[in-house]
Amino acid sequence: MSSETKLTCDEEGEPIDDTKYRGTSHLGLWYPKGTGLETIVYADSDHAGDYVDQKSTSGVCTFIGCCLTSWMSKKQTALAISTTEAEYMSTEKSCQQALWMKQALVDYEVKLNDVHVLCDNKGAIDLSKNPVLYSRTKHIEICHHFLNDNVQKGNISIEKVASEDNIADILTKPLKGEPFNLRLGLGLMKPNA
Repeated sequence: MSSETKLTCDEEGEPIDDTKYRGTSHLGLWYPKGTGLETIVYADSDHAGDYVDQKSTSGVCTFIGCCLTSWMSKKQTALAISTTEAEYMSTEKSCQQALWMKQALVDYEVKLNDVHVLCDNKGAIDLSKNPVLYSRTKHIEICHHFLNDNVQKGNISIEKVASEDNIADILTKPLKGEPFNLRLGLGLMKPNA
């Protein structure tokens, strides 16, 4: 898809059967034996990326060892006033995914002490560690401060990742061929934390 293309809602158009776009029956994910259990979650957002309502899209990719185990791309329900806020909301979604993954592994008697969440926005990282830093963030819904609470408890740690190395970028915006293939290639190798 062209990175300049802006999709809009066609109210008079024919509905699309989204089941056609959920994958294929002959392809699947491969999880090699002996894979390490280090869990890394990538978070990204496209601030005000929706052409119609200016809402942002969150993207989250979760890896256990070198294996992609889950991914999500979803339009945010609240309108983000800044890039930091949009990235903070995406990182909060990645925190939820990390905590779910930690709890799911407990059923298999695997205990993860720390899950690394990688985000490419310094403001969102700083805000997740200390919400007092920004007096202008009071408008962020209280549920999004769930992220800060879990960082403070040590359930997750949030670290900076360069934008060009953020695998979740492919879930938030159309990319030209080369950047898309680069990020896709990063997803097939063990992420570096």
